[in-house]
Amino acid sequence: MRVLSTLVVATALMFVALAVTGSAKTAQAADDESIRPFHFSFPESDLVDLRRRIAATRWPERETVADDSQGVQLATMKALARYWGTDYDWRKVEAKLNSYPQFVTTIDGLDIHFIHVRSKQPNALPIIITHGWPGSIIEQMKVIDPLTNPTAYGGKAEDAFDVVIPSLPGYGFSGKPTAAGWDPARIARAWIVLMKRLGYTRYVAQGGDWGNCVTELMALQAPPGLLAISTNMAATVPADIDKAALAGAPPPSNLSGDELHAYEQLAFFYKHGLGYATEMANHPETIYGIADSPIGLAAWILDHDVKSYEMITRVFDGKTEGLSRDDVLDNITLYWLTNTAVSSARLYWEYKGGFFDVRNVTIPVAVSVFPDEIYAAPKSWAEKAYPKLIFYNRHPQRRPLRRVGTTRIFRQRSP
Repeated sequence: MRVLSTLVVATALMFVALAVTGSAKTAQAADDESIRPFHFSFPESDLVDLRRRIAATRWPERETVADDSQGVQLATMKALARYWGTDYDWRKVEAKLNSYPQFVTTIDGLDIHFIHVRSKQPNALPIIITHGWPGSIIEQMKVIDPLTNPTAYGGKAEDAFDVVIPSLPGYGFSGKPTAAGWDPARIARAWIVLMKRLGYTRYVAQGGDWGNCVTELMALQAPPGLLAISTNMAATVPADIDKAALAGAPPPSNLSGDELHAYEQLAFFYKHGLGYATEMANHPETIYGIADSPIGLAAWILDHDVKSYEMITRVFDGKTEGLSRDDVLDNITLYWLTNTAVSSARLYWEYKGGFFDVRNVTIPVAVSVFPDEIYAAPKSWAEKAYPKLIFYNRHPQRRPLRRVGTTRIFRQRSP
């Protein structure tokens, strides 16, 4: 699971907003355009059933190797099950979620759930943040307070954002599409409608994973109010490079050091880390078995990415990471309780493009590169992919991130 440092990424958007001067598809006539408050509490019987299913897991034999080359190791899953089935407290994250203003509105015939927190700062910049798979709005909760109330975290009043965090269709508390067609482009149109419905005439957008795809497609649709975007999983790979990496071909001889590193990461991902996406893109219904087994669901989510799995393994081995056991299980439990294992997977089936294809975004873009992402987008590729790239930051390996006076720095660097 990729728990992203969205705070740093989103802060980069303030750079973008200061660098710029300040046609959405409308909702169907049948839509109820009202914005309805949302609050939830799962029945205790659902939690009792979850723990019962965990306890009743039929475990396989131990892997025949000493490493994780055959997938999620039995010891890791048993450690997860022990904690999940006995000590884990869902009600804590449920209370945290319910402490934020949540709403539902109908767009294009589908209910869209979202968190919406307005800053107390009168000139706060609106930002819409989009999660990916296997992520959710839970991943973004940690950035809400620092973004809406930056002065409490060492920032300045002018760093403030109004924060909008929607759940993708088929994820979390958003509606589950009952017919095909909810691809990332349609979601992007819905997000544009959402921001307009909230009364925002100028805003920025941020995303990683599917969130990046949706955010870039918002930019391509060019709504008048979208000033800029930011990404922490940039789509910058040149077509010939992507083709070679997918085929497992030797790297081109003219690559720089950063480009060669990115190529090797891509080639590794395409060979060893793409299986989950290939299955969901071809037959999302085939994975329905994980919707009936919480441990099966957890293993599927844990194994989706090598770097994420290694980090999560260390967490359940008792080592300190940037996330906790609860961070991991809060997200997985949301998938379980909302029964969205299959409905979320269909997004892979809907999308027909490449993961890292250059999309020719022409509005200002900020790129943050984190060390545990699938590939570290080189600045040279980012500059070509985004003609208006105005911020690029490659974060060092596991270095604590701290808030800085980013707005002031950007003003000093602006022409």
